[in-house]
Parts: sequence; C-alpha cells; structure tokens
Amino acid sequence: MTLTVTPLDNVGVQVSGFDINEPITDELKAELKALWYEHAILVFRDQEISPEKQIEFSRIFGDLEIHPLETITSGQHPELFVLENGGDKDKFFTAYYGGEEIVGRLDWHMDLHYTARPNHGALLRAVVVAKEDGLTGFGDLAKAYDALDDDTKALLEELEVAYTFSMQRRHMRYVDLEGYEPGPYSPKKPADVNFPDFADAVYPAVVTHPISGRKILEVVEQFLDRVITPQQFGMSNDESIELLERLVAHGKNPEFTYFHKWREGDMVLWDNWRAMHCTTGTKPGIKRVINRTTIEGDITLGRTLTSEWNGA
Repeated sequence: MTLTVTPLDNVGVQVSGFDINEPITDELKAELKALWYEHAILVFRDQEISPEKQIEFSRIFGDLEIHPLETITSGQHPELFVLENGGDKDKFFTAYYGGEEIVGRLDWHMDLHYTARPNHGALLRAVVVAKEDGLTGFGDLAKAYDALDDDTKALLEELEVAYTFSMQRRHMRYVDLEGYEPGPYSPKKPADVNFPDFADAVYPAVVTHPISGRKILEVVEQFLDRVITPQQFGMSNDESIELLERLVAHGKNPEFTYFHKWREGDMVLWDNWRAMHCTTGTKPGIKRVINRTTIEGDITLGRTLTSEWNGA
C-alpha cells in the first residue's frame, strides 16, 4: 500500500491511499507516525468511521487522555470529547467581536500549555459540519522558528516565557481585544467551570521537540504573559513586551498557518508539541459537532512556577 501525501495551503499535508476501516499494518503505522512528526498537521478526508474506529486509529500515535470533565465526554466512549455548537450550552461560550455575536471562538493556543505538560496531540473528526464559519486553524511553530533572523534566534535561546491561565479573555495580554465584549454568561474564574487555579507555567522561548529534534517557537498568544526576568538578559520590560508582540504576530503569518474548512467525515491530526490551533466559531444556533480524541503528553516541556523570589 502506497500513501498519497499532498501539501495543504502553507503547512501540513493531506494523507490518502488507505482505508482506516481495514487492518493497519505495523509498517503503515510507522509511516503515519513519521509523517506526523515530519509535517505536524495531517488531514484525512472521505474516511467514514465509527467512534470506536476513531479511538483505535488515534492510539497509533500514543496513549489517549480522558478529559476530567464528564459533561463534555461521550458517555459510551469516555475517550471522546464532544465539541458542540448550536446546543443549550452555547450561552457560556458566546462573546461579541466587533458587535457580532459568535459562539466558540478560540484564540491561537496549544492545549494544556498552561500546565507545563501539554498534550502530545489530538485528532478531530467532523460529525456535523457548520453551514457557515466553524473553521479550525493550525499553525506550524517549527516553520515559524526557522524563518526568524539569526539575532532573534540567539536571543530566544536565553529566554523563558510565562503563561498565566485566565478564564476571562479580556485579561489576556497578547490576544487582540479590539471590539471584543464578553457574553453575559462568560465564566469569570476557573472555579465557574470546575477548573483549579493553575500556577503559572514557564517554558524556554524555544523548545526542542522531544522526538523530531525540531526547534519550536514556544510563543503563542493565548495565556501568554511575560518574559521571565528580561533584565538579566539586557532587556527592559518594555523591550520584552515588544519582543513578544512581534513574535505573536510572526507566528500568525499566513505562510505558517492553514485553516481547515470541514466536510463530514474529515479528520485532522496535529502535533500539539509543535503546532498551535484556533477556531473561528459560529453564529448562534448553527449546529457543529466535532468528536475529539487526545493523545496524552508524557513529557513535561516546561515547569510550574511556584515562586519568583530568589531571596536577598
């Protein structure tokens, strides 16, 4: 069996030439994993599969994580997260952007980035496709790093960046807040959605991928808060803020991103240790259902910040 690999717009590839419902040999599994590490974002189309098959296929790439919130998992298949727009929970995920009411929009992020131990990856499968909008964006932070100038690369090798979990988007320092207003039911604190108060997570500004060895720009807008002690590296606080603003904008350049327009049966797999993602959201009442399986992160890429005081 020969796989067909077709480049997507800018980053990632579409993989075809096999049937997920047929037995997958060890050789094919190895080839799929190699493509995952090479390209970070894999799209599979025209694969009519059951939830059981999605779970089975996902396990090729690692052990699966079960979400701690039972309300968003499938009762029959706890490995599946059910991501739904157009249901009775929409009001909790609704906000206003330039006066337009949008459900479920998410800024660029890496899953569990705020814990210092991100998921390794995830697989999304379209069950009900939104009639309009509802795109998912993916960004390749290895390619974003490669495109940096040498002086910036050298500086980033010395720096660490901190991520601070905030339930309220308006408290996030590096997302675009122009024209944004939270919805009346938007959660105000982590406890409102049964989340703990996460300590800050700190990462090297450039992380080496544990398997591929690629250099990854570890600067993503959601929850990004600051450079750790920039003065130790000859930078003022103002300069460190401007650096992060520049890097956030750089990572979102179209040459490093791909926006997936869903068709029923589509699946997208991404490497969360290398790729960020976002969602454009939908208008109220638009039905959209995505089944997600998550590949467990078995390596701690950052550290939890328990204290910033070094004594005197």
